[in-house]
Amino acid sequence: MITASHLVKTFTKNEKKNKKREINAVDDISLTVDAGEIVGILGPNGAGKTTLLRMMSRLMKPTSGTVTVQIGQTTISDDVEVKKNIGYLSNNTKLYGRLSSRELLQMLGVLYGISENDTKERIGIISGLLSMDSFLDNRIEKLSTGQTQRASIARCLVHDPQVYIFDEPTLGLDIISSAAIVEFMKGERERGKTVLYSTHYMEEAEYLCDRIVMIHQGRIIREGTPADLKAQMGKGSLRDVFAELIHMEGMPDEH
Repeated sequence: MITASHLVKTFTKNEKKNKKREINAVDDISLTVDAGEIVGILGPNGAGKTTLLRMMSRLMKPTSGTVTVQIGQTTISDDVEVKKNIGYLSNNTKLYGRLSSRELLQMLGVLYGISENDTKERIGIISGLLSMDSFLDNRIEKLSTGQTQRASIARCLVHDPQVYIFDEPTLGLDIISSAAIVEFMKGERERGKTVLYSTHYMEEAEYLCDRIVMIHQGRIIREGTPADLKAQMGKGSLRDVFAELIHMEGMPDEH
């Protein structure tokens, strides 16, 4: 599992007349995601979702607070060891366009210290899981948006991480590509993997996630299972719950 404890990230914003103001993009968030669980992070633009995920993946250092990963009975806090156990997908990942997906995955296998035979086996498994066989040897720069996103997800799988942190993995994708990714994540949950999943798509979150964490202005404003959240708010869908909470927080619904 992965645990965030009292995470805070403060940025300094330059204003007029050389004045500066400190803003907490993430403001004292504590969160645990267990093995075999998919937790969705929902919130309006600017709520702090990406900052939170970047800190939990150890790509961004928090102003205060800690992130730990527990594999079995072993708790890991060292940055390098934590990263070895995480597959992180950002919403603006760039890939080497002149490489094929197979070449990219082979290169990453070397970087992760995986043997050539094991890397070959992993590529075969990943290609099957993400339906990549038809374009595995095509240059990435020639792939469609959905194919490129699957290649990007594939790079997170080479080292078979125990924790996935995915930031908007289906944003802008067609229905078929989105469905393939969602079903893949469900399969990984069944394998006991830990999944932290940010999305703007309410129906996707309701279908996929075991638990939802809604954040606004860097703070958790509500969390629970989709069924619990709908019951608490007296709403028939997660979209309606989200819209009501945003209204209660006094800002327009951007979704």
